[in-house]
Amino acid sequence: MLLYTTRGHITITCNKRLAPYVEQEVIALGFEIEETFITGVRLLGTLNDCIKLNLNLRCASQVLYSLKQFDAPDADAIYSNLFTYPWEQLIPHSGYFSVTSNVQNDTINNNMFANLRVKDAIVDRMRDKTGKRPSTGAELIGVVVHLFWKHDVAEVFIDTSGDSLARHGYRKIPGRAPMLEALASSTIMATRWDKKSPFINPMCGSGTVAIEAALIATNTAPGLFRTNYAFMHLQGYDEEVYLHEMDILDKQIIDVPNLKIIATDYSDMAIENARKNAIAAGVAKMIQFSKCDFADTPVPQGGAGVMFVNPEYGERLGEETELEQTYKRIGDFMKQKCKGYYGYVFTGNLDLAKKIGLKTKRRIEFYTSTIDCRLLEYELYGGTREKERGGQL
Repeated sequence: MLLYTTRGHITITCNKRLAPYVEQEVIALGFEIEETFITGVRLLGTLNDCIKLNLNLRCASQVLYSLKQFDAPDADAIYSNLFTYPWEQLIPHSGYFSVTSNVQNDTINNNMFANLRVKDAIVDRMRDKTGKRPSTGAELIGVVVHLFWKHDVAEVFIDTSGDSLARHGYRKIPGRAPMLEALASSTIMATRWDKKSPFINPMCGSGTVAIEAALIATNTAPGLFRTNYAFMHLQGYDEEVYLHEMDILDKQIIDVPNLKIIATDYSDMAIENARKNAIAAGVAKMIQFSKCDFADTPVPQGGAGVMFVNPEYGERLGEETELEQTYKRIGDFMKQKCKGYYGYVFTGNLDLAKKIGLKTKRRIEFYTSTIDCRLLEYELYGGTREKERGGQL
């Protein structure tokens, strides 16, 4: 199919505030960004480029290849415009497809109605041209068609990803309130970690942050953990292109001698689950897991590293008072045991963060679920850095 080698508009979506990190990844892969917006980036490329993007991106959600943009004052316009598109060249007549959408149009109040009109147009077109029709459903296990319809303008895409890229596929046991893998990767990219010095992760929970740190350090791409993408179900898909990209992923993995990633938690269950997730990701030997109070986490001395902690935010009534002491102890831990490091606290409660008692160097904006969050950076002078500053704290 020509779309596999013909350049078109590609929109890569992501969760709110992750776009700068998606942009970094896309540029590192050799692509030029046309536009960056709050939930993604746009660029030019082919469907074969979409394969490369899907396999490599850590911080993205979906890779969408644009098929058609048109005026659409109502749902009838959606149907009539999509009925004229040659879907029989994209979707196998004996295949399966699903429809997703993002709709803001005053003529309808239910996205499912828009999805139905898209589905009807595709099915009617294919029945008219081939005498057969593909199966349809809600599961993202085959071809995925995405409708973006805002006011009177609509754009239809092939969603080449299917299930969200934000979940990297290795985490079998999520644990309590887990951080999304794409968010974990983005927060690590936002730190000053050099991928060689120690990475310390107290309160590690299910291990997502520590595991993502190990994967980033070794240049292990998320595409190695997943076997099904929506692009695989399109007509004209060349498996050799996919296998070539997978071969590149295998060869680009690097060894990082003497890298120390230390993850601790007070819960036996959390440590057990974190180990299992790390085994699934192939990085268990790189991470030193242990059960202890966060303040007893071992911190290697003599070299600048990163300490990253994601404490509870106190979302329930009465929890904030209990957590005030925890945040104060985090500040004490950083002052006493993390000298020479950069400290990072990811939190959705800035009032609690004040109890840390240290001056922030940076406040980096993030968003998780419905919570406005910050990654707070602290430069913890001591040792080499303290000498460079003449011993002044």
